[in-house]
Amino acid sequence: MPDTHEIHRQVHPPMAEPGRQRRPKRVMASGLALLFSLLGSLPVQADTAAPDQPDASDQVIDAGQTVNAGQAVHTEQAMDNSEAGPAFDHTQWNQLLSRYVHTTADGQSTQVDYQGINAERPLLTQYLEALATASEADFQQWHKDEQLAFLINAYNAWTVERILTSWPNLDSIKDLGNFFSSPWSKKIIPLLGQTRSLDDIEHTLIRQPGRYNNPLIHFAVNCASIGCPPLRAEAYSGAQLDIQLNEQTRQFLSNRQQNRLDGDVLAVSSIFKWYREDFEQGWKGYQRLEDFFLHYHAALALPDDAIQRLQAGQQDIEYLDYDWRLNRTLP
Repeated sequence: MPDTHEIHRQVHPPMAEPGRQRRPKRVMASGLALLFSLLGSLPVQADTAAPDQPDASDQVIDAGQTVNAGQAVHTEQAMDNSEAGPAFDHTQWNQLLSRYVHTTADGQSTQVDYQGINAERPLLTQYLEALATASEADFQQWHKDEQLAFLINAYNAWTVERILTSWPNLDSIKDLGNFFSSPWSKKIIPLLGQTRSLDDIEHTLIRQPGRYNNPLIHFAVNCASIGCPPLRAEAYSGAQLDIQLNEQTRQFLSNRQQNRLDGDVLAVSSIFKWYREDFEQGWKGYQRLEDFFLHYHAALALPDDAIQRLQAGQQDIEYLDYDWRLNRTLP
């Protein structure tokens, strides 16, 4: 959602300690035994007992092993030539998404079965409670891709929770706001040791200057609206984040209801107006919104003349009205 300093999309358990192998006992032969051995009267061997075997509570969790939701685990996945940090288990959220997010017939968007999720509200509640157990100290040890996946999942899960607070008596997420407060500004989310709002998660954490600098997050965070990039039918993960974000981006840009060439005018989502600066901060070296569109010209189905206009900075760009209707499944 647009920053509250702009407009809200129009107005606007502690970390599990890694297992430690106990060191082998090093037991020297006693002085008396050594003396007897030297005298030849009583040969004695030094104690060479094997190291103690760690019990189950001390064993290191293997990379990729499934654990309870909210439990931080160490993996051995190498990223950026550095040791990966602990990963958060998003299985519960993934189960809900895989069951209740459905791709539209044209394959360009998704719809959410809020009634189905509402029937499994306890599972969503368990996941939200698990998110709250991750501390800031835990979070800072994770690889940045794990951090970003965690924040995107938290944002999307809490957006669904906000919808369910008034389900089925709403037609738009904006119905949850009022003259004094938007749906995105209410501080009701326990996350990383603070009580936060959806705005805090998106603008303070995800879009934190100099932290992630990835404009593709705008195609992953979901505002429960038809005009928003589709809610993905699986949870985001650090290991797959780049692939997932690229797929989300191409899917959204391929939606001709949201982005299209009208004659000589490139008509695109208002997301590119609200967050233009995020697309001009050097991602892949790009300093212009036009460069971003050139990078994804195939998804936009741009002809050669439009590509040339973008290269020359002469392409007219217009921003489409945003559709705030709820992204729910239709009867």
